[in-house]
Amino acid sequence: MRLVHLLADSVAFPHPETALGHPNGLLAMGGDLSPSRLLAAYRSGIFPWFETGGPILWWSPDPRAVLLPTERHISRSMRRFLRQTSYRYTLNRAFEQVINGCAEQRIEGTWIGPLVKQGYLQLHELGHAHSIEVWSGDQLVGGMYGVAMGGLFCGESMFSRSLNASKCAVMTFCQYFTRNGGELIDCQVLNPHTASLGAKEIPRRQFLQQLSLLSPRQLPPECWQPQDLPPHDVICHPS
Repeated sequence: MRLVHLLADSVAFPHPETALGHPNGLLAMGGDLSPSRLLAAYRSGIFPWFETGGPILWWSPDPRAVLLPTERHISRSMRRFLRQTSYRYTLNRAFEQVINGCAEQRIEGTWIGPLVKQGYLQLHELGHAHSIEVWSGDQLVGGMYGVAMGGLFCGESMFSRSLNASKCAVMTFCQYFTRNGGELIDCQVLNPHTASLGAKEIPRRQFLQQLSLLSPRQLPPECWQPQDLPPHDVICHPS
């Protein structure tokens, strides 16, 4: 099967089921990271991932890693940490700082270069990309960002500069997202960190079905407004 080269004058993508098996999920290359192309990709279950300076690559792996917010895993030690921590949490108050933090944390090299930052900052300004921030005093110590597709949130990256900060971001966001009608978080590819939080793999076809059902859902209009978030209620959600 040949790798599709995207046309400059069209944001259309091939169907995800035509993605390569090796490497898993590679679907297309080229194009740009304009808001219209990024949104077309996410609406189709596709995301970009590529090395800085290299060609833009588009992926839709099979299986797909997802996290059901209501089934997030909180270990005993994490529950204890959530009760005792003095972290505070915000939504959409420092998007650019969060994406910079995600880029800086990947010491082995990052795909979050200037082109990617610009693309997601534009999505944020248009109300599609969002960040969750974790603060210790006035210092940003962790967070995550991603793209909202109705009742599904496509998680892109997270970072931590202090103990458990990224885990706290995920746990707090899961609670908030669920309370506003969200049902599924896309984690793209399973790794030990997301698996420890309760993420699991499902067939790509099942993920695409969930995407088609959840993306039209309208969450409350105030859901993505910049705001302080309540801390995670660990008593209500034991592991």
